Amino acid sequence: MVSGRKISTSVAFLGLFAILGSPQGEVSGQVELTQPTATFPEDFGAIQTVRELPDGRVLVADPLSKALYLVDLNAGTRTVVGGEGEGPDEYRQPDAVWPLPGDSTLLVDLGNGRLVALGPDLGFGPTWPMTVGEFQPGQPLVLAIPQGVDAEGNLFIREVGGGMGGSLPDSANILRINRATQAATKIGTFKLQDMTQTTSGNANNQNVAISPIPLSPEDAWGIAPDGSVVLVRSADFHVDRIAPDGTISSGPAIAFDPIGIGAPEKEEYVSELGRSGGGIQVGVQVVNDQMSMTFARGGSGGNREIDQYTWPDEKPPIYSGRLPIDSAGRAWVRRHVEAGEPSTYDVFDASGSRVGTVLLGHGKRVIGFGNNSVYVVSYDEFDLNYLERYDMPAF
Repeated sequence: MVSGRKISTSVAFLGLFAILGSPQGEVSGQVELTQPTATFPEDFGAIQTVRELPDGRVLVADPLSKALYLVDLNAGTRTVVGGEGEGPDEYRQPDAVWPLPGDSTLLVDLGNGRLVALGPDLGFGPTWPMTVGEFQPGQPLVLAIPQGVDAEGNLFIREVGGGMGGSLPDSANILRINRATQAATKIGTFKLQDMTQTTSGNANNQNVAISPIPLSPEDAWGIAPDGSVVLVRSADFHVDRIAPDGTISSGPAIAFDPIGIGAPEKEEYVSELGRSGGGIQVGVQVVNDQMSMTFARGGSGGNREIDQYTWPDEKPPIYSGRLPIDSAGRAWVRRHVEAGEPSTYDVFDASGSRVGTVLLGHGKRVIGFGNNSVYVVSYDEFDLNYLERYDMPAF
């Protein structure tokens, strides 16, 4: 790299995620969840994940409100854990929470670019940077933004390759990160959305912007408690499961009818993107081979102009991004449906076979599980997030 040359890259990762008290509709393997067992009365800015604690309360990281909440759904109360800042008991943009061994919790703090371990008493403990290894010009970036955590506390992330003036990749590696050693092990690969890249500036001050094409096919994936990687292939809608020992098993392909993309589907897409908090923006700046990075959520959620995007002709069969997997290891795959239809989740067991279909109200999103619960986000007319809890259906 020429001395003094500066490259700034912005990568947008777009999302982008009741049985008790009344009878549930169940027809041909479909279960409709209509009455939550609890709904928290106050809103959140955005929710990506929840962490159910042993006493039934849940941790919720709200990146737009910049707060980590301890929520008691039964009592309808919440308290703020920690505070905003850069200190040892603080965060700047808490984005997600994941379970760790010993009733501990992993907090993803985008604003400070670090991961934080919270003890069972919710005290703040060790931290780790959100990058793994040293920056090498021309090599993929390894960003420790978890898409899942297994029962042993290993992190599973996507490797970020291409860009920064190079060719755009069509797939990405899934890496398992050992938190103690920071060793990264490649587990598998998944198909990425199609992307666009624009470059501006001159040779010594270059800006590269990379964005995915909305609703282009991308595989979804998540992590089972035993450390298995579960991937849903967007090409023919089947499930692959990579066991911790590397053994791969595949389920049958699921038939689906392609859905055309018209104005309602486009409007629904940008609305859902805004409701979920927008994508994660990763800013990379390299000066004299020295890299600095910034992370934030919310930058891509406010643009609601559908005409500025390039759109494919049809929706893929599934939603891309993080795949919710319950405590029994079942994958909840959100299927694309026509605009305005109920949110539809096909549930697959460890063999990759579909064992049921769960319907939720239009736009609702599954974001996590307890031992016997399903946590869901619903929305109001202002796109504010509300947290609901349902009993786990019987499959």
